[in-house]
Amino acid sequence: MANPVEWRPKGVVEAEAIRRESPAGRFLPEGPLAGFVEHFWTVSWDLRGRPPLTRETLPHPSVHLVIEAGRSGLAGVHAGRFSRLLEGRGWVLGTKFLPGCFRPFWGRPVGELTNQVLPLRRAFGASGEALEAAVLGCAEDANAAITLVEAFLLERLPEPDAKARLARTIVARILEDRELTQAEAVAREAGLSLRSLQRLFQDYVGVSPKWVIQRYRLHEAMEQLEAGQAVDLPALALALGYFDQAHFIKAFKAYLGRTPAVYARSPED
Repeated sequence: MANPVEWRPKGVVEAEAIRRESPAGRFLPEGPLAGFVEHFWTVSWDLRGRPPLTRETLPHPSVHLVIEAGRSGLAGVHAGRFSRLLEGRGWVLGTKFLPGCFRPFWGRPVGELTNQVLPLRRAFGASGEALEAAVLGCAEDANAAITLVEAFLLERLPEPDAKARLARTIVARILEDRELTQAEAVAREAGLSLRSLQRLFQDYVGVSPKWVIQRYRLHEAMEQLEAGQAVDLPALALALGYFDQAHFIKAFKAYLGRTPAVYARSPED
């Protein structure tokens, strides 16, 4: 059974408001799935008698298996800002695969899934529909629902894949090392040509190395801006690998729809 852990999500727009309005949980996998699945997650909300809420994220470079009444599917990496309208009452169970590690399950280039959400029947056949029905039958019992998903994945557990491990390791290095701000530097550290790195990411991650670098740096910027303390924007821009403050502001606004200054003083903070 998966273990519940403290969850402070990255990439969630106005994350503090999300936690107040939509309780979430995260559960770590055990055993052989730990080499493929980063975590299971749940989100619930009850807005009956209240106005709907729009929630947004800058998604990670991960594939998700999502089960929700009327909206289940296999979701590839979403390259832009993802928006979702929450209304009424709802509950979602998601499985977040480690970057690069869904490819062995899928058996085809993960780039085919980018910006796509496949119905579970299309992704897994009749067994996908059966999984959806079984999970929804015990909706909001996280332990029981996760046990069903774990059994489903264990039945399909692939052989170890060296390229999946390499892609996962490289993405983890990009996340942890703020000095890696250029795809060329990532390729050199990994001992690959830039073209080989790009092919690996298209096949196993679904987006380019440059995209992953930019996404993780924007996640870091969001977290700092939400901390409620004054932020030196020129210094932050340089630390995150942007040429200057103007370049950083342009990139931030392109993905978040608002400037860093406006984001920092969001009325929902």
